Amino acid sequence: MRSPQEKNTRLENMTWRIWNLARKKKEFEKEEANRLSKRRLETEKPRNDATAEMSEDLFEGVKGEDAGDPSVAYGDSTTGNTPRISSFDKLYIVLISLHGLIRGENMELGRDSDTGGQVKYVVELAKALSSCPGVYRVDLLTRQILAPNFDRGYGEPDEMLASTSFKNFKCERGENSGAHIIRIPFGPKDKHLAKENIWPFIQEFVDGALAHIVRMSKTIGKETGSVCPVWPAVIHGHYSSAGVAAALLSGALNVPMVFTGHFLGKDKLEGLLKQGRQTREQINVTYKIMRRIEAEELSLDASEIVIASTRQEIEEQWNLYDGFEVMLARKLRALVKRGAHCYGRYMPRMVIIPPGVEFGQLIHDFDIYGDEDNPSPASEDPSIWFEIMRFFTNPRKPMILAIARPYAEKNIATLVKAFGECHPLRELANLTLIMGNREAISKMNKVSAAVLTSVLTLIDEYDLYGQVAYPKHHKHSEVPDIYRLAARTKGAFVNVAYFEQFGVTLIEAAMHGLPVIATKHGAPVEIHQVLENGLLVDPHDQHAIADALYKMLSEKQFWSRCRDNGLKNIHQFSWPEHCKNYLSRILTLGPRHPAFACKEDQKVPVKCRKHIFVIAVDSVNKEDLIQIIRNSVEATRTGTMSGSTGFVLSTSLTIAELQSVIVRTGMLPTDFDAFICNSGSDIYYPSQSSDVPSNSRVTFALDHNYRSHIEYRWGGEGLRKYLVKWASSVVERRGRTEKQIIFEDSEHSSTYCLAFRVVNPNHLPPLKELQKLMRIQSLRCHALYNHGATRLSVIPIHASRSQALRYLSIRWGIELPDAVVIVGETGDSDYEELFGGLHKTVILKGGFNTPANRIHTVRRYPLQDVVALDSSNIIGIEGFSTGDIRSAMQQLGIPTQ
Repeated sequence: MRSPQEKNTRLENMTWRIWNLARKKKEFEKEEANRLSKRRLETEKPRNDATAEMSEDLFEGVKGEDAGDPSVAYGDSTTGNTPRISSFDKLYIVLISLHGLIRGENMELGRDSDTGGQVKYVVELAKALSSCPGVYRVDLLTRQILAPNFDRGYGEPDEMLASTSFKNFKCERGENSGAHIIRIPFGPKDKHLAKENIWPFIQEFVDGALAHIVRMSKTIGKETGSVCPVWPAVIHGHYSSAGVAAALLSGALNVPMVFTGHFLGKDKLEGLLKQGRQTREQINVTYKIMRRIEAEELSLDASEIVIASTRQEIEEQWNLYDGFEVMLARKLRALVKRGAHCYGRYMPRMVIIPPGVEFGQLIHDFDIYGDEDNPSPASEDPSIWFEIMRFFTNPRKPMILAIARPYAEKNIATLVKAFGECHPLRELANLTLIMGNREAISKMNKVSAAVLTSVLTLIDEYDLYGQVAYPKHHKHSEVPDIYRLAARTKGAFVNVAYFEQFGVTLIEAAMHGLPVIATKHGAPVEIHQVLENGLLVDPHDQHAIADALYKMLSEKQFWSRCRDNGLKNIHQFSWPEHCKNYLSRILTLGPRHPAFACKEDQKVPVKCRKHIFVIAVDSVNKEDLIQIIRNSVEATRTGTMSGSTGFVLSTSLTIAELQSVIVRTGMLPTDFDAFICNSGSDIYYPSQSSDVPSNSRVTFALDHNYRSHIEYRWGGEGLRKYLVKWASSVVERRGRTEKQIIFEDSEHSSTYCLAFRVVNPNHLPPLKELQKLMRIQSLRCHALYNHGATRLSVIPIHASRSQALRYLSIRWGIELPDAVVIVGETGDSDYEELFGGLHKTVILKGGFNTPANRIHTVRRYPLQDVVALDSSNIIGIEGFSTGDIRSAMQQLGIPTQ
């Protein structure tokens, strides 16, 4: 027993802690309100400017008949001459989903935080699409996992999926047709990576995926008797990491990109900040949230179509991003429909396609009155039924079923509280919690372990033994049996997550004849509008949850009506319906494919090289650059290597500037196979016009096919005018005087590179602010500071020096593992993109490098979040002498003698 004084002291401390928490919460709410207000002001002005740039005709178009049309608001429309799906064949579709444990059968859903609904969705989507008329092959690209304690199947490079059988579809298939899971090796071979740790290895995945797609496109072309390779009709990224990969592959191959966000980073960040448990910095360390948000912004830049499951996802989640705004999307769509000028602005089409589920013959297991036909005798009951019913004192009571991974956002604890505190509900029903698979709570990750511990604590606190089931294991194939058990007991399915993005479990429950109680936040709202098979509740209100469950289970007529409605309307969420909507949108996209696919290419030296050395050093003065070029050539072009080694200069310089540098090296332009100029917006090939070597006799051939790859969404003159206007607003203030510091530089500009001269780099705005401004304006481009921030270059969204190297590899058959990129210790704004991938990277370290400038980077996250600096493909050397470079090549396993 404590003394009164000790009790008073403890009470005083507790009161102080409560007051302190309340004060911190109030301060946080104030800071959050100020932040949101500031963000609103930052985005509203540029978007108003964007609208002002457009003609008055725009507003007439919006006020007309299209004003209330959601298809105009989101840029989606199925009207017009949409090609019939059956009129196409040989479609090759590429899906990408990088995280989680993906396999075709016996999916281990819930084994870890990354293996959930998205894994099931992408596998079933691949199967369903491959069964559609006109679709020849579907590849689902993911990561190959060779780590111990994981099934060997995750290490198989190619797994063929059993396609879904749709009625009235017959098609002759070839050896390489159908749906396949293609596992690309990237990252540590013996380690399974969580989705937060995949970012540094995405470039490596892209290079591996690129090689597969090129090879498969040629194979399908030969198999189907086509003259040309059958390039992907679309590359579809799922989740932010796959969105980055899809954007890079789309740019390298010049094929359309589609994106599905699944669970968006900004929405997650806002939710975590509101909880007040972590600061923005702590959230970023845990979830790599800023990298994720930037990836989603890039996906908006590159995508032609963004698929959402609900209108709420578009209006409340995507609307948080710089690159999308509902009203501006509506105005741009109105211009497009009228054939008017968009002034270089583009917005992806937002398409609402609800998720699909595989019905099979399950719906027919129920008669019109909602009773299960021919119930199996007890001896034939599935084993999972016994695993669940052994928990219950009275297993005949209606079952409340929840299927969710043990995460705080799934709100399982509130459901247990609602059940535990409502005695009439406890008397009426049992509760079953399917919370993934586990061996021991102590071996689970901290987040899942904490949720499970809290759930078990609540079960003990409310003494719910004999009333709550929480089995440790279940197979994916047993999930339908779990739904059937709940339906047989005339129970209900419940999903009270704080926010539900897709709600596939709600559709599955309805498919098995279960009424639902669901959260009113997210996809369930629109699913309920279609199915009308349950009730929506506030997930924060446990009394409302308990009341809804009691009403559903105690009022038998209401229960039967909800069940019948669900079974009657469920066909609207079938995979055939989903695929029909999906393909009807895909087929409206303009054809894009590699421009050189069916043409006879000229003979160039780069095509015959075994090794390619790319000199991409930006961080040195011209004298050191000249010496680095000489030493690199001397170190590698010796003896038997002379004919099999090629050199490429990759730089932000123009071709004229580069030519003067080459003259100063004492070398000829023809000593190099190609020149990547203007930060990757142009590629030139040198050729000698006579037999006598001479600089004056060299011509430079521009690769026009490469320009056709990068022209996607290039703003052109509209972009140039906006940038000129913006440049005039960037000033250096001295007292009352203002001095402009950025000027248009026509001399160093080209068709796909807008250059600006910087007078005083110290007063430049950070590059990430300019990139944000471009996105708010719906201008899709890359902005780069180069030449020590004395020049600003703006290039197309798909142009970069790393993408130019990928283009060369596709066009001329260069194996990227045989390429070496030489960089400095710092560089231009695109410096980090030159790392990673399958090529080798040599970093020249030393005092000759100019120090990095904070304004260079677009990143809002550390470099190690995007570059695996400890990769065996990356080495650093001190200095740049011939011996230093030759030693580096030997370390990389490249012969130099």
